[in-house]
Amino acid sequence: MIRALTGFATRSPWKVIALWAVLGIAMTVLGQAFLFRVTQPSTGEFLPSTYDSAAALKVAEEHFGAKPDANPLTVLVARADGAKLSDADERRIDDEAAKLARREVAMPKPKDAPPFTQDHSQVPRVSPAMTAPDRSFRLLAVELTGNPMDPGMQDLYRAFRDQARAGFAEAGLRTGFTAGLADTVDTADGEKTRSTVVGMAMLVVIVLLHILVFRSLLAALLPLLVVSVIGGAAVGAVVGASLLTGIQLDASTPQLINVVLIGIGIDYFLFLLFRFREQLRSRPEQTGRAAAAEVAGRVGTAVTSAALTIVAAFSTLGVASFGQFRVLGPAIAVSVLVMLLGSLTLMPALLAVTGRKMFWPSRGLRREPSEGAAGRMGRRVAKRPVAMVLASLALLGALAAGLAGMRMDYGTGGGGDAHTAAARTAAEIARALPAGVSDPTTVFVTAADGGPVDPRALGGLSKALAAVDGVGQVAPPVPSEDGKAARIDLFLTADPHAQQARDLVSGLVRDTVTAHRPDGTEAHVGGTAALFADISAAVSGDLKLVFPVAAGLIALILILLLRSLLAPLVLMVSVGLGFAATLGASALVSQNLLDRPGVNFMLPLVLFLFVVALGTDYNILISDRIREEMEKPGPARAAVARAVRHTAPAIATAGLVLAASFGSLAVNPNPGTQEIGFATALGIVLSAFVLSIVLVPALAALLGRSVWWPVRPRRADDRADDRADGRTVGHDGRGGHAGPAEHEERSLPVG
Repeated sequence: MIRALTGFATRSPWKVIALWAVLGIAMTVLGQAFLFRVTQPSTGEFLPSTYDSAAALKVAEEHFGAKPDANPLTVLVARADGAKLSDADERRIDDEAAKLARREVAMPKPKDAPPFTQDHSQVPRVSPAMTAPDRSFRLLAVELTGNPMDPGMQDLYRAFRDQARAGFAEAGLRTGFTAGLADTVDTADGEKTRSTVVGMAMLVVIVLLHILVFRSLLAALLPLLVVSVIGGAAVGAVVGASLLTGIQLDASTPQLINVVLIGIGIDYFLFLLFRFREQLRSRPEQTGRAAAAEVAGRVGTAVTSAALTIVAAFSTLGVASFGQFRVLGPAIAVSVLVMLLGSLTLMPALLAVTGRKMFWPSRGLRREPSEGAAGRMGRRVAKRPVAMVLASLALLGALAAGLAGMRMDYGTGGGGDAHTAAARTAAEIARALPAGVSDPTTVFVTAADGGPVDPRALGGLSKALAAVDGVGQVAPPVPSEDGKAARIDLFLTADPHAQQARDLVSGLVRDTVTAHRPDGTEAHVGGTAALFADISAAVSGDLKLVFPVAAGLIALILILLLRSLLAPLVLMVSVGLGFAATLGASALVSQNLLDRPGVNFMLPLVLFLFVVALGTDYNILISDRIREEMEKPGPARAAVARAVRHTAPAIATAGLVLAASFGSLAVNPNPGTQEIGFATALGIVLSAFVLSIVLVPALAALLGRSVWWPVRPRRADDRADDRADGRTVGHDGRGGHAGPAEHEERSLPVG
């Protein structure tokens, strides 16, 4: 199957290229046009209904008209001269608020907007909320409906903000906007320049690294172009599947898909390029098309194995209880399969078309390169495998020691940029009112029999909640229009996004509600703090299920593809050590160097999926080459040395590119994003340079051809040489002196 695909691609390259060009453009347009129609902005919608905050959200939707894509905003209105508000000022503010509530806000339509762009024009919901005790400002509650990640929706908010500012300015009043869309838009605007600069810097680094390695501009730029085409098709496929099935995606899914595809796509193209260059050097008489066919068929097996392990890892998220995981896993799995198809068709087709021109103007194909650092490392690993194993274990063990004191921070990763206008407005509000006033915790009360609820009967509950330490203020109960529910808003003294608020809501607040709710009623606690408290519980349970299931599936795939029991065990143990070392190092940095309360609760899962799944790519590549070299005559350790010599440059280059891509996230002002960027970059570096280039080859050198037990790649005439492995080590890294096989190895070209 694999060779059939690669064979067709190299026999009819122009047909394949034309098909992918049309497919890539069409699917990219589809993905961009409908992306924000298939994403779900409300995280609470992904929680199982058994969780308290999910039940609260259902009550809010059924009885209070709340919508999953509603974006609550808080608008601060104060006198422009800084004086206290008078009664006349309050009436003027409320009159202007009433005008805003009747006026439609038209969504601006930029000229470069993609086709089928959704029009979010709407009449906002605006109502007065409260006046500060010192009468320094009055707050308005505003609600806009739409996906907050949709650029059109963000433009609509900007239009509303400008409209509101102008209206209040005419009355001599100033305004400030915070929470929801205000935070999202202000952060995006503040990060626009930084993101552009970092993105361009990473692009330049990747291109320069490719130029340094291949001495060719085409070999540097083509992988990026190809990955963009295939990536666009993959996102389009995921969006199309979502449209057909009606399953909503999480808002972060498209971004994660892009990160994964860029990483594995460039990796796979690099694997092909290095092997293609090696083939052209060793067979100068061979045509570029024939070399591409041979290389693609050989490397295609390793690439398929690597891609299937990633698919298996992400597919296991389908068993999670948290809906965000259940949607994310299959979505990324589908996109990886599309990238695999492109790796087996489009990439070989481009190699067949370009041939030796791929590496122009480099003259590296005309001469035999020097041994290089990869060759020296291969000989060192083969000569001293025990020392290399011990050194690797010592490094990984030292980093993994950080797990001993690791704590989880179930924060939302908030914090962001404290210098945005939204952050300054929130700080101004917090100086006069409880920190949670712009994002209240809400208690929803319904009758157990579905009958009406009397808000006057909730006085005891309100009084008990007001006595809870950490609750700054309790609003009067508000009945729903149908009279079958009531809500009580709590304004916490802690930031709703902070751990303190989540502990309070999931502990004392819920206990108080359970103890003091009127007989015959049901009560549920909702809001940001409650939502993320429940998400933390759901994620903790899912991690205990996802990790073993994913590890079992990856091990099964490795057994089937490597046709061995011992080799998959070696790979799984090494990857497990790399995961533990990365997580431990992240804990040390976050808790000790940066003095944070703990590592972000999403980090273990992110590391497992990105570091374990993507890092396994490198292990599969080196293992596949070791097996290939061991099928040749000669000692096993010489085969390991050759495998490292030829494969290490590809792994090192791919690892640096992927680590640089993830590392760019570390400059993000969001602490959670910083943590993920640092940890994934470190994990990729460890996977590439410690596990794949040192530890796995060293273990293979120690075990010899037995690593492939029970189906070992050996020949009858190799047995005598195998028995020589492990005797007194000479300068050839095995026993005795270098023989013909060793001289043959040293004559092979590098990378």
